[in-house]
Amino acid sequence: MNNFNPRVPYNELPLLPPDNGKIESIKILRQENKAIASISELKGIAHIIPNQSILINAIVLQEAKDSSEIENIITTKDKLYKAVSSNAKKYDPATKEVMFYREALYEGFKKIKERGFLSINDIVDLQKVLIQNDAGIRKTPGTALVNDTTDEVIFTPPQGRDEISNLLTNLVKYLNDDERSLIKLAVLHYQFETIHPFYDGNGRTGRIINILYLILKDYLDIPILYLSSYIIKNKAKYYELLLSVTKDENWEEWILYILKAIEDTANETIGKIKKIKALLDKTIEEIKEKLPKIYSKELVETLFVHPYCKSDFLTSELGIERKTASKYLHVLVDIGILELYKVGKENIFVNIELMEILKK
Repeated sequence: MNNFNPRVPYNELPLLPPDNGKIESIKILRQENKAIASISELKGIAHIIPNQSILINAIVLQEAKDSSEIENIITTKDKLYKAVSSNAKKYDPATKEVMFYREALYEGFKKIKERGFLSINDIVDLQKVLIQNDAGIRKTPGTALVNDTTDEVIFTPPQGRDEISNLLTNLVKYLNDDERSLIKLAVLHYQFETIHPFYDGNGRTGRIINILYLILKDYLDIPILYLSSYIIKNKAKYYELLLSVTKDENWEEWILYILKAIEDTANETIGKIKKIKALLDKTIEEIKEKLPKIYSKELVETLFVHPYCKSDFLTSELGIERKTASKYLHVLVDIGILELYKVGKENIFVNIELMEILKK
């Protein structure tokens, strides 16, 4: 778009959908087939883990960390699991932000499973949980995206309450219609990030919408594929291609980028699930052999749902007394399955081998 001016609000953002000729080239359709094959394999292999909460908890927390890292909110996986497991509330600000992301993602998953669609109000609610304020959709002008190094204005999103409302109405109509494709996810993600409807949290909200779309359209049953790790590795390209759609209508390169992200991330997640399943089987056999009196399927699954475990989790999941739960955890330390850490006054028991898989 030759007349693009980064300092002028982009109120000419076209409504969805784009012309098919711009988004369905031979290269795009070939790459979509690869991405579909990978995500279909991921959907199937997820069921080798009998308790799906094991995958949801582990991979959602990874996504919360990665998606926040794109916005320069940096924490560690150890801090996150301690935050999930501990009663201590003195988390650092970055960890709190990531925990809010996790909460928002779970809230979105719950909404679409209950109702089978995603509304503007749902998106506003997600962003509210993320940011922890009620500012909502932008009402005042002046928002612009600026290069952190040069302070140069890169892009000014649409301004005006009616303009933003009309664009969001069009976006959710397109999102919820019957058409189903991974190309469409790329189009939706570009459109949402370009509308930039909130004062803060647009990137993270948009990445939550991505996974909700995959579940709504039955590509996945549970929220276990996220593009944030791929974006971190290819961050400059991500922002460059987003802007190239606006400036030059370069849909092909942008869509290819997102489809490649889906393919690669699905393949990485498949590998991680296989490793988790192998460790789960190994742990079952080890506890059966060394501690047959305490073995139960529920016990082992609890150690995987909560890689940072504590007595309260066992009392809740297994229906046993706290003293018994503490005894179980300590004998699991004795045989090397768990390691004991102190967080404040609490004992936290870490599934070390599982954490090694999750950190990679």
